Amino acid sequence: MNESISVNEAKMAEPNFWDNQEQAQIVINENNELKQKYDNFKNLTDHVENLEVTAELLEMEDDPDVQSEFESELAATAKLLQDYRLGLLLNGKYDANNAIIEIHPGAGGTESQDWGSMLLRMYTRWAEQHQFKVQIEDYQAGEVAGISSVTMRIVGHNAYGYLRSEKGVHRLVRLSPFDSAGRRHTSFASVDVMPELDDSVEVNINQDDLRVDVYRSSGAGGQHINKTSSAVRITHLPTGIVVASQAERSQLQNRATAMSMLKAKLFELEEQKKAEEKAKIEGIQLEIGWGSQIRSYVFHPYSMVKDHRSNFETANVQGVMDGDFDDFINAYLQWKLKEDNPK
Repeated sequence: MNESISVNEAKMAEPNFWDNQEQAQIVINENNELKQKYDNFKNLTDHVENLEVTAELLEMEDDPDVQSEFESELAATAKLLQDYRLGLLLNGKYDANNAIIEIHPGAGGTESQDWGSMLLRMYTRWAEQHQFKVQIEDYQAGEVAGISSVTMRIVGHNAYGYLRSEKGVHRLVRLSPFDSAGRRHTSFASVDVMPELDDSVEVNINQDDLRVDVYRSSGAGGQHINKTSSAVRITHLPTGIVVASQAERSQLQNRATAMSMLKAKLFELEEQKKAEEKAKIEGIQLEIGWGSQIRSYVFHPYSMVKDHRSNFETANVQGVMDGDFDDFINAYLQWKLKEDNPK
């Protein structure tokens, strides 16, 4: 790893390094990622060494303070090891990128729209816990409660790698707070996750294929309402894909953001076509898209969240809804590794 970092730094020191800015940025990004992995490994080994020293002290003397220090160090080291192992699984081409998430409630009106807002809160809490930045690009409120749709951007290293596990249909079973009879309801919401792409990825978009609409933006709860038509909605006519951005005060900025999201969606569509074609050639039955239910969240008659791919489950429903679902991400990545590399 150190050798690769040295090679990249030698390239960066060359006089003509910035002649090709796109290629230069790729080298810089790769080097930053290698440095991050090295720093994480060094941090882990430092903790292991501290743990060994504390264990030796504990063998010599049964001191309650040393015992407490050992237990604290053990817990910290275990968490670092889990994070390091997780990082090793994030080796996809775009795993290091920011993530774009779209949440669309299924049929069921207020019930599903409220479920969509619960998922929005869950991902926001998760991002905050990982020191990632959350940007709501487009927010469409539900008629009574919740959302009719939302597009959010999660900014941070490996955001897409972590959150690609969330793509699919999420199912909720609970006693409805909107049902006066207190009956049990089942709601669905689809979550789409795409990597935000930089300029090094080429996606050809014909401007004649686009319909651009502008309108006044409004945030959640009617906040940040603009008096000018700064929000932008772009429809890609050949595919019917619609993207919108209202987060920025400038129409120009919102258009640039919407185009970036359209680029991500068209890229995803092309990648899906390639995967389907590859599966046909190899004779594999591939399940892709909105129809695949990936996870169930049961609030009643018992408490359980279960992922239907990895079969990982927990009874701590409230913890998951508060953004604590790293165990599900880890289980998914382990499952995906086995799926992609069958013996």
